[in-house]
Amino acid sequence: MEGLGEMGLVFLAAFVFFIIVIIAKGIIVVKQAQVMIIERFGKYLEVLNPGINWIIPIMDKPHLMEWRNSREYVDGTGRTRSMPYMEMRDTIDMRETVYDFPRQSVITKDNVGIEINALLYFQITDPLKAAYQVESLPTAIEKLTQTTLRNIIGEMDLDQTLTSREIINGKLQVILDDASNKWGVKVNRVELQDIIPPAAIREAMEKQMKAERDRRAMVTEAEGTKTAQILKAEAVRESEIKKAEGMKQAAILQAEGVAEAKIKVANAEAESVKIVAGTVAQSSNPASYMISLKYIEALTKMTEGKDNKVIYMPYEASNVLGAVAAIKDLTGGAAAVTGK
Repeated sequence: MEGLGEMGLVFLAAFVFFIIVIIAKGIIVVKQAQVMIIERFGKYLEVLNPGINWIIPIMDKPHLMEWRNSREYVDGTGRTRSMPYMEMRDTIDMRETVYDFPRQSVITKDNVGIEINALLYFQITDPLKAAYQVESLPTAIEKLTQTTLRNIIGEMDLDQTLTSREIINGKLQVILDDASNKWGVKVNRVELQDIIPPAAIREAMEKQMKAERDRRAMVTEAEGTKTAQILKAEAVRESEIKKAEGMKQAAILQAEGVAEAKIKVANAEAESVKIVAGTVAQSSNPASYMISLKYIEALTKMTEGKDNKVIYMPYEASNVLGAVAAIKDLTGGAAAVTGK
């Protein structure tokens, strides 16, 4: 009985341990933004959401999916590169995923072979389609991207390929999104990284670029010289205009000064005539006085520079004497008026 009791305890302990193991194996914890597909005896059963879930061990197993991953390494030149590899996972990541596809060779419309690589941003929207509608989702997406890229580049020449990245990205995104929709995948965007033409083409492009830059430099220099000459001519013109305006203003001021001087002289003579006329008005004719005075002044100017000797006498010499007599009479009359 004691032996049976010990055997019973051992059996009971083994059974409890088995139950604990079963319970532990049946508890599944799914992380946030991930899901897990459960199969019972190889048939789809359910999709486990993030959190703690319970399955029946041995009967229920997670569906394994092939997933693309990469590891970094340093090559012989010291550059860090990424090497892709495949691994099997029992969970499906529902977040946006980035695939960096290796560089591949494509041929343009004008038969130029170039190397190109692309980045693909996609997200799984239906885990059941991603698990059961395609054998290897990463491989299918990669091959679809490569073939689509070859078709698009084959319709464009080299110059269009180098200058139409946005157009190529848009076409790739539309085609891949439509083709991968049945796999439960949403392609958000595609980005071309490098477009590398052959070495001979690159050398020709560099020469062409250098020639274009030299041409632009010459055009810029010519435009600068032209602008400088125009500015110089405008400066000379402005200087001449300012100079002419200055001379004009000076001439105007000089003419105004002469006019004002003449006006002042005329006013002074008029004033003197008024004074003389007022003085001699009572005794004689002022007009005769002024005519006689002007006559004598003219005669004096005629004898200037001749050592005060009269070279000739006017034909009407009596008029001179008459003028002197008139002046004498006027001055005499003036003296009588003033009492001197």
